[in-house]
Amino acid sequence: MAFDFKKEYKEFYLPKNRPEIVNVGAANYLAVEGKGNPNEEGSEYKQSIELLYGIAYTIKMSKKTDYRIEGYFDYVVPPLEGFWKQEGSHSIDYSRKEDFEFVSVIRLPDFVSEKDVEWAKEEAKRKKKTDFSKVEFRTIEEGLCVQCMHNGPYDDEPATVALMDRFLEENGYVNDISDTRMHHEIYLSDARRTALEKLKTVIRHPVRMK
Repeated sequence: MAFDFKKEYKEFYLPKNRPEIVNVGAANYLAVEGKGNPNEEGSEYKQSIELLYGIAYTIKMSKKTDYRIEGYFDYVVPPLEGFWKQEGSHSIDYSRKEDFEFVSVIRLPDFVSEKDVEWAKEEAKRKKKTDFSKVEFRTIEEGLCVQCMHNGPYDDEPATVALMDRFLEENGYVNDISDTRMHHEIYLSDARRTALEKLKTVIRHPVRMK
């Protein structure tokens, strides 16, 4: 049975439909930075997804090549995630999508090193004739956060964020969003194949005690 991050770490990937506090430790990711409206055709965001999955699956399928990753075990590629911000604001304004700055990420198993990612970038470039140089190996430690499952369209997220904010106010926390601790989304649904009302997205915000 392949290791599935969503099942093994349910507290981080499958939260309840109500806000909760979590402490998220350090983990390694594939990461691509970009800007602009994610919904536009040919956007940097859509390009970032193609780059991330190209490397994620090259690493997963390394077992079928001559390259050996020490400690490798079979696993399900974790879901796509995104850290989002807008210049001059510590909140997200969904009416200004053109001002988005993002870091798209996919979590890596602990056995994958930066050296393995560099191998995968060269291997994917050779096979797909595509430049994967934007993909980075990055360690992220989110620390204390509030999170909640959001059901439905992305544009309806403000209602879930408001629920999270009320929870913080009632429990002695405040948001701690900054240029380095950002609005975070984990996409559990494939938006290309899922009806808008059935989309499931984990929303996570960094917090601190009031």
